[in-house]
Amino acid sequence: MQNLILASTSRYRAEALTRLGLTFASVAPNVDEQAPVQEPPAQLALRLAHAKAAAVARQNPDAIVIGSDQVGDCNGQRLAKPGSIEAAVAQLQKLSGQAATFYTAVAVHCIRQDVELGGVVNTDLQFRAFSPSEAATYVHLDQPLDCAGSFKVESLGITLFERVSADDPTALVGLPIITLLDMLATCGVKPLQQA
Repeated sequence: MQNLILASTSRYRAEALTRLGLTFASVAPNVDEQAPVQEPPAQLALRLAHAKAAAVARQNPDAIVIGSDQVGDCNGQRLAKPGSIEAAVAQLQKLSGQAATFYTAVAVHCIRQDVELGGVVNTDLQFRAFSPSEAATYVHLDQPLDCAGSFKVESLGITLFERVSADDPTALVGLPIITLLDMLATCGVKPLQQA
């Protein structure tokens, strides 16, 4: 089995990768995630995914390193991790009845195999109209304070939507597994052949 590293300390990404039954380590990439205001969200997500993978791969040249990043956008505004209950409720109130797109990028770097792969999966969302009290109740129950957009689609957050559309349903959680599987196969990692 090849050495596999997830260049992230996100518990959501680690949980997603665990679904594949692969053994991996999680390593903080220590990458500056500041972005120019004018950088398009898909480009930003892909740039950061590659930067995270590259930073960890340089320290682990024999490993296959996975980097990922996600940028949410609603009417030209980036959707941040709220960090507090008040910020989460306020963000959700702005999203009520709105459409948004999340751009989830994944990159795989393996220095030993001279591999650098990357891709972006778009998830289009339509938020249903909900009241401020519903937003507050949701935040109280689900505590999505470390989630961009202030929701957890894999939990009670699904009640906030009229529609969620993506080619890869795992992308919105932060790691597009279908896209990642194609990249890992290029590096010789195929979960069903290694089980």
